[in-house]
Amino acid sequence: MSGQHSPNRPFAIARPVVLVGLMGVGKTTIGRRLAKRLDVPFVDADHEIETAAGMTISEIFERFGEAHFRDGERRVIARLIDGAPRVIATGGGAFMNADTRALILEQATAIWLDSDIDTLAERVGRRSDRPLLAGRDARTVLRDLAAVRNPVYALAPVHVMSHPAPHEETVDAIMNKLPA
Repeated sequence: MSGQHSPNRPFAIARPVVLVGLMGVGKTTIGRRLAKRLDVPFVDADHEIETAAGMTISEIFERFGEAHFRDGERRVIARLIDGAPRVIATGGGAFMNADTRALILEQATAIWLDSDIDTLAERVGRRSDRPLLAGRDARTVLRDLAAVRNPVYALAPVHVMSHPAPHEETVDAIMNKLPA
């Protein structure tokens, strides 16, 4: 059956897998587990941006603004999508940039990790380093972001729901939807 992979049998990917979706959906956590399952490297684009800039994402936003951050994010993701099989977790806004999105759709397998607002709000509440949430109500911000971003995330050819369940269930769902 095309697209269906046994979780116990080796499965090779031919190009990068890029996880997109709202903050809190689990791109990094799920991405690490997916990379381990696929036996490929995992890269977190936000971590790579911080390393390249020598400062945190919050500091980049504070000092230079979101537009500057998005430009750097686009350049880092372009460097990461070099054709080598790997799993890449992106920041929630990365796929919103038309150039970044075109690169991902053309040279990688994009997977939209999706979740309901309540689950996302509970997850993002565990961390205080989200610049778009600074001093704001998480549910309101997430609802507003979902209204704008979900139609764009829907351009990703693979859509997987991330439920408040063991992460391995989401990894299994991704494995079952990866192109053969």
